[in-house]
Order: sequence, then C-alpha cells, then structure tokens
Amino acid sequence: MQTGNHRAYEVRRLSRASLPSDTVELARYLIGKTIVRKSGRNRISGRIVETEAYPPGDRSGHAYRGRTARNQSLFLRRGIAYVYFIYGTSYMLNVAAEEPGVGAGVLLRAIEPLEGIDIMKRLRNTDKLIDLARGPGRLAAALNIDRRLDGVDLCADGPLWLGTAVREPTRISTTVRIGIRREMHRPLRFFEAGNAFVSGPRGRIRGR
Repeated sequence: MQTGNHRAYEVRRLSRASLPSDTVELARYLIGKTIVRKSGRNRISGRIVETEAYPPGDRSGHAYRGRTARNQSLFLRRGIAYVYFIYGTSYMLNVAAEEPGVGAGVLLRAIEPLEGIDIMKRLRNTDKLIDLARGPGRLAAALNIDRRLDGVDLCADGPLWLGTAVREPTRISTTVRIGIRREMHRPLRFFEAGNAFVSGPRGRIRGR
C-alpha cells in the first residue's frame, strides 16, 4: 500500500462498541484518534486534534429541524459518516453520534497529518504542512472527501474509517464552538492543547 510519505503507522479500526454513546463524550474521545482514508493502493491518515459536538436538540446542529434527505446519515447509528457541502466550496466530515433515530453528530475540525502527506499536498495544492488539514474544509479536501462518502460506516473496512491513536493527547482543552449563530455559549469544542495543527482560537476554558 502506498502512503505518499516514508512512515506507515499501525492503526486498528475502532469498534462501534468502543465509541461513547453520548455526543459530547464522543467528541472528546475522538481527540488523538486516527482518521484513515483509503483510495485504491493509497492511504492517507491523520490524528484528530480538534472536534465540535452537536448533541440532540442543539439549535445549531443540522438535525435540529428533523430528518431530511440531506441529513439522514446523522440519524443512523453512531460511527456513520455524515458529509455535507457548505459555502459552495467545502465539504465537512461529521461522525453520527447517537442511537438510530436520534440526530446528533461530531464535526471533525482538524487533523495532524500522518500518512499520505505528499498526496494531501497535491489535493490541497500547497506545500505548507501546517495548513494541510487545519480547519474542517481543508480536512475534507486533504482526505479527498465528498458526498460520495456520506453514510459510510466508519467502524467497518472501507474507504474511510476511524482508528486507534498512534499517540495519546497530552491534554484536551475545551472552548465554545466556532462560526455558529445559535447556542454560542456552550463549551462543546475540544482540541489537543498545544498542537500546532488546531484551527481557530486556542484559549482554554478547562483542560484534562
């Protein structure tokens, strides 16, 4: 398998049973875990270093007004990918977070590139390592993610899956979420403190 750089990492797929059944707990749990993208013989991966939780009933979440053709993946069982297009330019990758029929998800906001860095640079048309996947739109572009991956099971062998951590986070910090207009006060953004690949403000409300 080609990784596009010189180091390959041993990562095991996360089982659905290992994923916390609470959206906020899942958002914190995913910090330090790995997201793996397989395309043919190529493999791209990164450490998840920033997430945002959109729990049930959250007015800023896509599931708030109920199930639609666009957001139906959010209502499937936890560990399913929900991919949507926004601003006419960017895709966003989310992880469905609750039981079937309950709409909630975790937005993946940033990763620290691990494998396939050369491929990421081509996909993003940049040589700046720090900017390859710092922000949710860049993350999706660097992993070559679009709506074709909406509904993919991230706990099964396939083109996109969640894996174990290659390195545990030193400390997880929490702030309010970024770029929303409702329920802005809720501290539902999680990130690895001190990691240069985190997007947005790095101010800490509380840490682990």
